[in-house]
Amino acid sequence: MTGEAPVAVTLGDPSGIGPEIIVRLAAATDRPVADLLVVGDVGILRRTAGALGLDVDIIPVTDAAQAIGRGGAALSVLQPGPDLPEDLPVGRVDARSGASAYASVQKAIDLAIAGEVRAIVTAPLNKEALYAAGVRYPGHTEILADRCDVKDFAMMLANEELRVLLVSIHLSLTDAIAAVTPASEMRAIRLAHRAGLAFGLRAPRIAVAGLNPHAGENGLFGQEDIDIIAPAVDRARAEGIDASGPWPGDTVFMRARRGEFDVVVAQYHDQGLIPVKYLGVDNGVNITVGLPFVRTSVDHGTAFDIAGTGRADPSSLAYALKIALAMTGG
Repeated sequence: MTGEAPVAVTLGDPSGIGPEIIVRLAAATDRPVADLLVVGDVGILRRTAGALGLDVDIIPVTDAAQAIGRGGAALSVLQPGPDLPEDLPVGRVDARSGASAYASVQKAIDLAIAGEVRAIVTAPLNKEALYAAGVRYPGHTEILADRCDVKDFAMMLANEELRVLLVSIHLSLTDAIAAVTPASEMRAIRLAHRAGLAFGLRAPRIAVAGLNPHAGENGLFGQEDIDIIAPAVDRARAEGIDASGPWPGDTVFMRARRGEFDVVVAQYHDQGLIPVKYLGVDNGVNITVGLPFVRTSVDHGTAFDIAGTGRADPSSLAYALKIALAMTGG
């Protein structure tokens, strides 16, 4: 992938706020400078821009190269499937929206694997809509990993103050505890180190959060921190990774925010995502670490409650684009 290639932006669920945040981003005069290739439905984008009164030129294209050099408030759009109906419901789960969103992601992956785009930035999916369309994935991360046939991958959430990588992603709490294994800990620590390097850090400082209260309090509140997490940290250090922990989960994020650590490895979904999202989703970004290309995403969902109302904020999408450019040398 070269710096001249466009960034693929997937439409996300067309019944959600994806179309609005994309056209608002295109119309913004202060957005990150990059050629964008939207992968999604042309008609949805045109109707959305018209409803919002935004002067955005929606230009159908047939390949990624046609998106190079567009500039201004123009969106090159590559549509991967048939036109969506004009009466597609807004703010509700619909199987047609789920199928369209899935097709957009698959086409973007094709482009990234072929080196025709420099990165993928994704607008949000709706899991119920995916399932209604017969797509049995819990989210983007698993779709991307499966298509790229990678086993060592992880979700990272980042903003201007925190970078957090998850040991497990979309699991029940019971299953997430069972997922704390020597192999999963090492994978997460190594990926956190790799992500830190991608952010331009020469020696990323990786803090590993404990699983139990107070990181187990020397075995008083469980053995996982002593028997599994601490040995993984020691092994990572032996590999030359600046890892430390396990640290109590109730203070490690605060310490990272103050500058003691560059990346925090969180043990499960809510342990890691709550502190990041508490700081605000407007400037948050979701990064899939371990893929053969850069993928970033908004740090929010489809927001069906405000879809079609004109109140969606493109700030997280703009930040996701900014990070994708930074991670691809632009």
